[in-house]
Amino acid sequence: MKIIQEGFKELFYKKEITKNQNSFNVKSNYKYNIVWKNVIAMIYLHFGGLYGCFLFFKLHETAYTSFWYIFMGLCTSMGITAGAHRLWCHRTYKAKWPLRFLLMLSQTLAYQNHIYEWVRDHRVHHKFTDTDADPHNARRGFFFSHIGWLLVRKHPDVIKKGATVDMSDLEKDPIVVFQRRWYYVLLVFVCIIIPVWIPCYFWNEKFITSWYMNLGRYVWTLNSTWLVNSAAHMWGMKPYDVNIQPTENLFVSLFAFGEGWHNYHHVFPWDYKTGELGGYKTNLTTAFIDFCALLGQAYDLKTVPEEMIAKRIARTGNESSCNKNEIIHHHEDMKWGWGDKDMKPHEIEETRIFNKKD
Repeated sequence: MKIIQEGFKELFYKKEITKNQNSFNVKSNYKYNIVWKNVIAMIYLHFGGLYGCFLFFKLHETAYTSFWYIFMGLCTSMGITAGAHRLWCHRTYKAKWPLRFLLMLSQTLAYQNHIYEWVRDHRVHHKFTDTDADPHNARRGFFFSHIGWLLVRKHPDVIKKGATVDMSDLEKDPIVVFQRRWYYVLLVFVCIIIPVWIPCYFWNEKFITSWYMNLGRYVWTLNSTWLVNSAAHMWGMKPYDVNIQPTENLFVSLFAFGEGWHNYHHVFPWDYKTGELGGYKTNLTTAFIDFCALLGQAYDLKTVPEEMIAKRIARTGNESSCNKNEIIHHHEDMKWGWGDKDMKPHEIEETRIFNKKD
């Protein structure tokens, strides 16, 4: 056990340089407090998930179940990308209650905490990106930003700064309040019992096969989401702002249904497309939202005009004259999305809103 503990400490206790509001060169002396029950759970989930992914390739035995969990995976992803992320966290568009209810169920299927907690952590991430207040600070390395942040206690700054983020909109949302109140009951039925039971009941799938393929679906979508926190903060281009960590990463966009255009997203978090480039092929979530708009379920879709993008590129992008080694943006300038008190008047006025509700 001592060897295992030392191994995890080696992963976490590397000498790290983190960024605060004024400097990139502040050393963090924070000591990680490992939560061993989370470590054990993640080890089981990932080994079980790997076995479940292997079962997906045995199509001659599990064809119906494979297609079922691929569909469940798509629902899971939309619950996070179109629901928790673009709808509730960044308020990039609005949705009528049937769509919001379906997205709430899909987000529950994802088992990434209830909407309220997911949104709070993500808004803090945007306001204090890659500082000690960021729940998955990428300056601590790939392992921490990908999964390690879930294996340790939160840094005190995450809790302290989290209390400053406005969450009043979610506190007034009856669907979010309902899910938060009944989360663990919903979780057991929506994420575990119903997905596993349907293959067993309708086409006589073995329980153990259905169980592990559900784990495979879960672990795949988890890691697709985590890549946005890790890989998309480390590798890729920075055409919109060279002074922040997030990058444009095509690989992540493909896996996370359009969430990898991350440099753009952190500069313009209220854009419902979360990216300027790429069509539906690399941004399936945008296609889903547009389809819901055609059905009348999504409206007030917000996007950033080309003129605003061009001005930002000229000021802070790759070809700008700004000092790439000097921090010129403080976190007072960072926004979590539409409705953030730090949005500038011109950003609100110039934003284009499509499919406005009468």
